[in-house]
Amino acid sequence: MGFKQEIRPLFRARDRDEMSWLFDLWRVEDVRNHADAILSRLEDGSMPCDAPWPEAQLKRFRSWIEAGKPD
Repeated sequence: MGFKQEIRPLFRARDRDEMSWLFDLWRVEDVRNHADAILSRLEDGSMPCDAPWPEAQLKRFRSWIEAGKPD
């Protein structure tokens, strides 16, 4: 499971724009550094701002973290 193929596509351009003031959701280094905070916001439904992620997307993101956040 790699970032570019599996994780980056989960974040839309709108999501990236909304978070650009803090970090870039399309950069693996940024998402790695903020993965726990991102996951917490995804789980509580406050991210993305327009609608919560489906469980399948949350599971994919959790799996990526558990796999060591690979490229």
